[in-house]
Amino acid sequence: MAENITLDEVKNREDVKEYIARADSNMDAIGYTEHGFRHADIVADRARHIIDALGRDPREAELAAIAGYLHDMGNVANREEHGQIAVMLAHSILKEMGMPPNELADVMAAVGNHEEQYGDPFGPVASAVIIADKSDVARSRVRDIHPSRYDEHDRVNYATISSALTVNHERTIVSLHLDIDTEIAPIMEYFELFLDRMVMARRAAKILGCEFELVINGTKLL
Repeated sequence: MAENITLDEVKNREDVKEYIARADSNMDAIGYTEHGFRHADIVADRARHIIDALGRDPREAELAAIAGYLHDMGNVANREEHGQIAVMLAHSILKEMGMPPNELADVMAAVGNHEEQYGDPFGPVASAVIIADKSDVARSRVRDIHPSRYDEHDRVNYATISSALTVNHERTIVSLHLDIDTEIAPIMEYFELFLDRMVMARRAAKILGCEFELVINGTKLL
């Protein structure tokens, strides 16, 4: 039985590659922002960074990265239930690879609870994935850059010039720093659209023993 399965091993599987590619293609077909390999990599990297920066177990960081990479894979089958579908796919893949039940449980909780409509931060791995996922606001996620065809989510993403997720030296605050072009989207529009996501990120940070703060254009909003 395999031990200490790594993110690189997961990423190299042909089924994982196909499911993520098809999931993103499906999101493109219904006009959603990018949910493919770029987003998977960002969420995996940021989830790992959160755990590492808080000085937690390195294995926990690897599990957070794996869960972050696989969290949107369920879009291959259905958008509305994609988190639950991703749980089943991740369980099947990782069990076949030999991941032990205790680690599978952490990954499943993270993958199945990343959506603000129904998710809960069940433990550190899930909490890190939630914050990482909600932090990925970026111009590069917008597929159709013509302003006349934007919806409000496209506009806010396109207005985001840069984003960074940081943990302070005291390991007490997780911060999302955004630079937003207010000529494209006012700051209040971001806040109104993504308030539920930021509230979920705050709940997740508490599980990690931290506070969450949102800083836009140098001003703390949450």
